[in-house]
Amino acid sequence: MDAQKKAAAIIRLLSQDSAKAADRYHASSDETRQQVLGSLDQRGLTALTRLLKEAKKKKFDSAQNRFLRLAKDTIETPVYLLDETLIEENMKILRYVKDRTDCKIFHALKSYASFATFPVMAGYLDGTCASGLHEAMLGRKEFKKEVHTFSAAYRPAEIKSIVKYSDSVIFNSFYQLRQYGELAIKGGCEIGLRVNPGYAEVETDMYNPCAPYSRLGIVHSLFKKEFSEHQGVVDGLHFHAMCQQNSDVLEKILASFEKLYGKYIQGLKWVNFGGGHHITRDDYNLELLIKLINDFKKRYGVQVFLEPGEASILYAGVLISSVLDIVENRAEVAIMDTSAEAHMPDVLLMPYRPEILNSGKKNEKRYCYRLAGPSCLAGDVIGDYSFDRPLRRGDRLVFTDMALYSIVKNTTFNGINLPDIAVIRDGGKIEVVKIFGYRDYRNRQS
Repeated sequence: MDAQKKAAAIIRLLSQDSAKAADRYHASSDETRQQVLGSLDQRGLTALTRLLKEAKKKKFDSAQNRFLRLAKDTIETPVYLLDETLIEENMKILRYVKDRTDCKIFHALKSYASFATFPVMAGYLDGTCASGLHEAMLGRKEFKKEVHTFSAAYRPAEIKSIVKYSDSVIFNSFYQLRQYGELAIKGGCEIGLRVNPGYAEVETDMYNPCAPYSRLGIVHSLFKKEFSEHQGVVDGLHFHAMCQQNSDVLEKILASFEKLYGKYIQGLKWVNFGGGHHITRDDYNLELLIKLINDFKKRYGVQVFLEPGEASILYAGVLISSVLDIVENRAEVAIMDTSAEAHMPDVLLMPYRPEILNSGKKNEKRYCYRLAGPSCLAGDVIGDYSFDRPLRRGDRLVFTDMALYSIVKNTTFNGINLPDIAVIRDGGKIEVVKIFGYRDYRNRQS
C-alpha cells in the first residue's frame, strides 16, 4: 500500500473518531504522516491532536499498575526504573510537533542523561543540547546526532573540545564571543547568542532566568549597543525563560522577545526557544505551540529550535524504595532506603512533594506517615503521606516522575549508595543497566 492509500486509511479512522488513528499515524512513514497532515483542515488537525493525546494518556495510566507490580518483584531497591515504552510515547508527541512545524527539537541533557534509552530517543529527535564539555561529549558519543552547547561562561581549557563535539556554540556575552567566536567558526560551529527576552512567569527566582540580576542572557540595553559589530558572524539567537510551563506562557515571552529583538532577526538562520516547555503534559496546548512556531517562521523566515528536557521523559520513570524502619516521635516516621538529600535533591531544593502511587496527602487516608531518608541530615524528609493500610518494614513504595533531575543531580552524601538504574524494555523485560557501589563513592572523593 503506497503512502497516499495509507494516509487515506488513517483519515477514515480519524473521521470515525477511532483511537486506532493515533497508533496508525505514529507507526507510519514520514511520507505517509505528511500526506495525512496535508489532507486535513484545521478541524481535522485538532481532532488528530486530541486523539494522539488521549492515546498517550491511556498508555501512561495503564503503566501505573505495571510499576506497582514490578515494585513487588525481586528487583533490588532503591532503583530508578525507566520505562522505555513510555519515553517513546513522549517522543511520538514531540515528533508530531516536528511534523506540523518542521522545527528542530533537541533533548536537554541537563534534565536526563541516562544514555541506555538514547537509541529510542534518537529515532525521533534531532539531537541534544549541552551545558558544557561533558554533556557535549555524551551527546555526540551516545546520542550521535546534533549537539548545541550553551554555557554561562566557557573555560579556556575546555573550549577547543567543546567546539570539537558541538554543532553550535551559544555565547552568553559579547566578551565570550570575542574570545572564542573565531575558534568556534574555524571548528565548523554555528554561532549563537543567548539573550534575555525581558519576560518570564517563573515564580521562584532560583529558577527564573529573567529574575533581577540574572546572569543568563544578554540584556537588551547591552545587546543593541554591540550586536551590529558582530552581526556578520552570528547565526542565531537563543532565549530560555520557562520552567514546566504551557504554551500560553511561551506566547507572552515571544511577544516580549520580538518587541526587543525582532528587528535583529533578519539574516539569521535560527531562533532557539529554549526549554521548560512541558509539551508532553496532558493539559499542554499543542495547537497553540504549533501555531506560535509556524507563525514565527512565516514572519522571520528562520528555523526554530526547541530544547525540552523534562518533556522527553515526563512521568516515564519512577524511584522504587523500601521501608527500612518505622520510628515514633509525635507521629510515625518511615525511614526509607532512599534519601531526599542524596537521591531526589529537588524535593528539598524546589521544594516539592513527590507523588507516591496508591498514597494520599496527609490525613486523606486512614494511616499517616512522614517519609524520611536514612542520612544524618535532620531535614532529609520526603514528605507527609497517608495510606489505606499501615506501612510495614520491607514495604515498597513507588515515587513517580523520578527520571527528570534526579539521576543527573544525585549525590553520595554520607556515603549512601546511589540507586541502581534499570530500564523496562519494549516487551516488558527489565534490564539493570547500572549498579553502583563503593568504588563509585570512593572515586568521587579523591
